[in-house]
Amino acid sequence: MFRKRHIASSLARELLALQPLLILFLFSLHHHTVQCQGRLSKHVSSEPPSPSRTSPPSSSGYRDDPKKIILSMVLGAVTGLVCSVLFALVVRCVVQYLNRTPILKGPVIFSPKIAPKTLQLALAKENHLLGSSPNGKYYKTVLDNGLTIAVKRLTPFESNSPEARKNSVKRQIQTELELLASLRHRNLMSLRAYVREPDGFSLVYDYVSTGSLADVMNKVWENELPFGWEVRLRIAVGVVKGLQYLHFTCAPQILHYSLKPTNVMLDADFEPRLADYGLAKLLPNLDRGTSLYTPPECFHNCSRYTDKSDIFSFGMILGVLLTGKDPTDPFFGEAASGGSLGCWLRHLQQAGEARDALDKSMLGEEGEEDEMLMAVRIAAACLSDMPADRPSSDELVHMLTQLHSF
Repeated sequence: MFRKRHIASSLARELLALQPLLILFLFSLHHHTVQCQGRLSKHVSSEPPSPSRTSPPSSSGYRDDPKKIILSMVLGAVTGLVCSVLFALVVRCVVQYLNRTPILKGPVIFSPKIAPKTLQLALAKENHLLGSSPNGKYYKTVLDNGLTIAVKRLTPFESNSPEARKNSVKRQIQTELELLASLRHRNLMSLRAYVREPDGFSLVYDYVSTGSLADVMNKVWENELPFGWEVRLRIAVGVVKGLQYLHFTCAPQILHYSLKPTNVMLDADFEPRLADYGLAKLLPNLDRGTSLYTPPECFHNCSRYTDKSDIFSFGMILGVLLTGKDPTDPFFGEAASGGSLGCWLRHLQQAGEARDALDKSMLGEEGEEDEMLMAVRIAAACLSDMPADRPSSDELVHMLTQLHSF
């Protein structure tokens, strides 16, 4: 592929180098043709007039007429310019055709620990189902070399749909997946490989044994796992650092589109890693749906999604960490709570009763309680109905790290 692109680039440089010569040749050819026509006209006019026809004497020849000389130069320049533009367009089309992204077949690997044949054999087996969503299923599988991986099988297209057969769609998805695979940050789940399938893709990630933030919070609600403020704050900081990388370091900017506890994976040290970032934009037919983590401006118009929409979703996650409450709790459906976790937090913050929102299992040291009360203010700002009033992920990193030394 590199040799093909090198040949295309060399061809383009050679063609563009010949462009001035082509213009000069066309101009000279046009000017020479006009001169020959002028000489012929002068030669004919110098012959003796026929008895049956008389013509007025010519005071000067073609070569002495400045208007005709200027006209020939203008026509030559216009002809050369038009040909130059057409020539440049042809060269550009040739280069784009030669440089177009080839459609790769078989597993595309981004990790030296994974071999294509080993991955294909593992995917062909009956793997352990971790979960499912409207867009696909999540599996855990072990490769022959002992490496445990997580596989997300996306089915954004219906079987044999026109979109699934279009080469342009395949190239676009392939290019975007290669971009996502190039991202490296401690708070992101790195894409290790992908496999194209008839109706979708299988995305390969590192397997995280602790599970998602949703899994951990379920254990907390069932009193199976102690979960102190320091660990919860570390999770919040890690999540917003991952967003900061996507929003401010990546070029072009990458939006998550689906930030929620099920897409925040936790390693053995409870360090968070964001999953599924950028997939909703990558696959337009992917079911985004709406949830309690969806910002209000995007309930009816997903095209209004911005980085501040990701911040609203983060505010919901921070609210869950602070309150220890499930946003689907019937309590939030009552009028007294305002109808949602976000409204309840904002109401308590404005009323000066933010302490009533805190998870009672975390209350203890006075210093930690002060940090939690400041975090409630931050969460309320993130959950503002107006996107412009929400802080950026860059500002949030500074705010949250100031609460505690990390």
